[in-house]
Amino acid sequence: MTGASGFCGGAVARLLDAEGHHVVTLGRRPAGVGEWRRWEAATDAPDLADVDAVIHLAAAVGDPRPGLDAREFERVNVDGARRLLSAAGRRPVVWVSSSSVYDPRPDRRLVTEDHPTDGGHLNAYGRTKARGDRLALDAGAVVLRPRAVYGPGDPHLLPRLLRAVRRGRVLLPGADVELTLTHVDNLATACVAALGWSPGPYNVADGAPVRRDETLARVLGAALARPVAVGHLPLPVARAAARGLDALARVTRREPLLTPYAVDTLAHPFCLDTTRARATGWQPAGLMADYLTSLERCPPDCVPPTRSRSPRRSTG
Repeated sequence: MTGASGFCGGAVARLLDAEGHHVVTLGRRPAGVGEWRRWEAATDAPDLADVDAVIHLAAAVGDPRPGLDAREFERVNVDGARRLLSAAGRRPVVWVSSSSVYDPRPDRRLVTEDHPTDGGHLNAYGRTKARGDRLALDAGAVVLRPRAVYGPGDPHLLPRLLRAVRRGRVLLPGADVELTLTHVDNLATACVAALGWSPGPYNVADGAPVRRDETLARVLGAALARPVAVGHLPLPVARAAARGLDALARVTRREPLLTPYAVDTLAHPFCLDTTRARATGWQPAGLMADYLTSLERCPPDCVPPTRSRSPRRSTG
């Protein structure tokens, strides 16, 4: 498997190991599980000798600084995808994609796997993940599309949200909406189960959507050990601010706190229909309460920081 040293990949690798599989991890550094083989996704072909199935989670992720990181996303998420699929040959492949492949322009209140993926993407991550997703489908892979993966040790979503809290308050773009989230353990069980699924795309998410404002207030309050209030920034103002910060990032070469992609992600209803995945017998567990408990037991300084680096390697 690839991406095993990352947040999502680590959860999958540990579950495979616990279930008695011999895990071969491919990446730039050891994952602490199984046998490690060095692989640089941006440049190298992977060594799949004696491997009987592949789970692919390695990716360049995040919202890149304008004009600086797009080529790196291309090298990892598209060129690396081609090399891995070529090396895999006829082996079964489980490909962890993302709900970011879906075109943001049509209504997303209930997104099935047939929702368009061929345009409208707001950043290099969405564009390159969509191209990798198509390559994997054309190669006959099982393609999983999670949304907003969270859980203990999350180095992406929670740290960015914590950066936005000011004086016990967080401003969110637009009115409250319903959103789908995916606990990392639900993604992990889906990855392992998907080794036996028929090729094609599958949405993967928690059992039910959540209300944005209530959920983020609870998560941020638990992480900071104090109440966090939610305020609303008018959507036109949020979009204008995101464009301004995006332009400033071209000069400063620093990751902006707010981007057009982040505004779109938070401001519009976005719920995944997981009927196809559930029809295989896979069922997501209800893990939000456990996550909140884990945050309450964790002091704020144990939450991984978000650093301005370009780009991050993981999955999402």
